Formats: sequence, C-alpha cells, structure tokens
Amino acid sequence: MNHWKKMIAPIVVALIIILYYVGIAVFFVKIPGISAVIKILMVVIPLVLAVVMVGVLISRIKEIQGGEEDDLSQY
Repeated sequence: MNHWKKMIAPIVVALIIILYYVGIAVFFVKIPGISAVIKILMVVIPLVLAVVMVGVLISRIKEIQGGEEDDLSQY
C-alpha cells in the first residue's frame, strides 16, 4: 500500500503531460490551411512523445515497486 502513495505524483504528472501532447496533436489537426506534410509531422511528433512518456511512467512505476524510490542514490 505504501508504494501506491509514492506512485500518485508520477502518474498524475505523466497524465497531464500526455493530455498536453494529445491536445497539441488535436489542435494541429483542426487548423485549416496547413499542408498535409506539416500537419502529419505536427501530429506524429506529440503522439510519439506521449508514447515515450507512457514508457517513462512504466519504468518509474517498476522502480518504485522494486524499492528504488530515490533515483539520486545511483549517482
């Protein structure tokens, strides 16, 4: 149960950033008059960053579950 309290902040921050990236992608889809190539780039890049954020979140959750709460202790 103690691990869940330590996972709340990373999950909330990751969700906010993921929603931000998805919002940017949706925003660029809605803009009329932009060429298709630019529109695709401006959608793909934020979505890739959102997927990377999910990977970072999964990695952080595994660290917390493994007992490594403090990343600074590695350095």
